[in-house]
Amino acid sequence: MSSSHHAPIFGMFVPQGWKMELSSIDDPQKKWQTAVDIAIRIEELGYDSLWVYDHFHNVPKPAQEAVFECWTTMAAISQRTSHIRLGQMVGCNSYRNPGLLAKITSTIDVISGGRLDWGIGAGWYESEYRGYGYEFAKPSDRIGMLKETVEIVKSMWSQPETTYDGKYYKLHRANCDPKPLQQPNPPIWIGGGGEQLTLRVVAQHADVSNFGSSLEEFIAKREILKGHCEAVGRDEGTIRKTISSEVFIRETEKEILEADVRSTWGADPAEWRKKALVGTPEQVSEKIQKYLDAGCTGFIPWCPDYPNTETIELFAKKVIPNFR
Repeated sequence: MSSSHHAPIFGMFVPQGWKMELSSIDDPQKKWQTAVDIAIRIEELGYDSLWVYDHFHNVPKPAQEAVFECWTTMAAISQRTSHIRLGQMVGCNSYRNPGLLAKITSTIDVISGGRLDWGIGAGWYESEYRGYGYEFAKPSDRIGMLKETVEIVKSMWSQPETTYDGKYYKLHRANCDPKPLQQPNPPIWIGGGGEQLTLRVVAQHADVSNFGSSLEEFIAKREILKGHCEAVGRDEGTIRKTISSEVFIRETEKEILEADVRSTWGADPAEWRKKALVGTPEQVSEKIQKYLDAGCTGFIPWCPDYPNTETIELFAKKVIPNFR
């Protein structure tokens, strides 16, 4: 099936604190309530999926500000929602042993009624590794570990027991029950655009890729992915391609300028505006169409105006309907 036949999917991140977006709220329980309330609202607005990051320390730098943990957040939100899909953009492979990860993901799929989108990546945030006592291996090793984890998890999701003798991980007769509800398996989203190694793992194992933020970057990396797919004998059209950008929408140009909202990463406002899904509903719709024309069919954006919900409302009501 060619990627152009995929209907576009639209997800949205839940505020969980990683980008300091809950710092205006003092009480930790109120911060959590905000995350839950917005998750419920995302489902009500008709988004396909909701997403959390897998991080412990804030960005752009660690700041002793609340960050809710990925999988406990997923478990809780799975019980407060009924049909929206639940994703991680993306799990950091080094933070959990692969056998445990198979168990966590199977559990989430069952307790949510088959709504898991499993996101996994090699990990990169060195401050967290050091802070939490994880070894920060060199990139080739982290990506080798990622590949083995995906192989182990797929096996544990489907086989009665798994014995695995890898370079990085060894398991002996691991059981994982209950199995996930989704057959043949929950969709596997592999995040990262590393051209030599990560995109090769994507070609081998991913149902969905997530790379590139700007259109130019997306187009360039997709070409590299095509090469890897050819090398491993896979039809590149069977991998859904997605991006995670920032999204900021207001009805008018004037409101956009007055809001003075900017990228978490401190990008130059004009540059940010060009690269990210920033603008009026019409402008953002035009940008999305360009991505669709380039073969991207999934959009999982982050709102830098959280805990304000104006962007998620406008995106759902005035942008997404143009593509349904």
